[in-house]
Amino acid sequence: MSSRWNEQLMEDHRTTERVLAAMRKAFAEASGPSPELVRDALDYLVEYADRCHNQKEEQHLFPLIERRGIPRHGGPLAVMLQEHESAKRLIAKLGSAGRMFVAGDRSSLAELGRVFEEYAALLQDHYWKENDILYPAALRVLTPEDEAAIVAGFAAQEALSGPDTRARYYALAERIANTGQVEDLSFGLEREVLAAILNTMPVEISFVDANDTVRYFSHENQAKIFPRLRSAIGTPVQNCHPEKSLHMVEQILREFKAGTRNVSEFWLDFQGKKVHVRYFAVRRDGRYLGTLEVVQDVTEIQSLRGEKRLLD
Repeated sequence: MSSRWNEQLMEDHRTTERVLAAMRKAFAEASGPSPELVRDALDYLVEYADRCHNQKEEQHLFPLIERRGIPRHGGPLAVMLQEHESAKRLIAKLGSAGRMFVAGDRSSLAELGRVFEEYAALLQDHYWKENDILYPAALRVLTPEDEAAIVAGFAAQEALSGPDTRARYYALAERIANTGQVEDLSFGLEREVLAAILNTMPVEISFVDANDTVRYFSHENQAKIFPRLRSAIGTPVQNCHPEKSLHMVEQILREFKAGTRNVSEFWLDFQGKKVHVRYFAVRRDGRYLGTLEVVQDVTEIQSLRGEKRLLD
């Protein structure tokens, strides 16, 4: 575990995002999440993501950066605190619906899923703002003594929830994330291994869910044909395309959803490369889950002639 306060908080964010991803996967299944998964996820989200993590920021980070000149009102701190309050309200609703579901009330599943998605979207956007805006701003104004005090404060805050709080909840998050492992032939692959495989493929992939929301793209922080920013995650895919091509994107999505088309492709000359772009409707048991975009530089592939054996 890093000794830097910002790296600790961002590791919290990554861990929570794994829990959210596992829950999203469970809600996408026809049967929905199990009561055991909901119980464990509520434990993590209520006790660690909300109470412990947010209190570390509110009690030990925010006061110091306010003291160093970042105002609490009318600036990024105000936005973060407002979103913390929004998260508290949503986690209370999530807890209420979740307890009913765990107790055996299946009729609460729809409300549970609706509130969870609202909460997950809020956290995802909130974490991006903290990682990319607030924390870098704080690093510019905090002194080494400030940073040491923040780290010590974090440890004290975690201790209020019991011994080895972070390790216990990270272990719980790992168990939850494993519940959401990809099935079929990739079952058993660790998340990091699967991510590395996707980032090693000679194609750039992006995934948009059934609600036209950007959920994933590969090769982050690597050279890409069409660069993507993390801020695109959680936003409508329509925001990622220029106005002149928007009608084409929406037509493809409509046809994918209607089941009248499964593949769409085009190719173009771009920055000295021949670029092949393909869109695939992602389905499971006939149900539309979203759209996969695959972008590939095929310049060298077009130049292939004859044969090249494996050992040549």
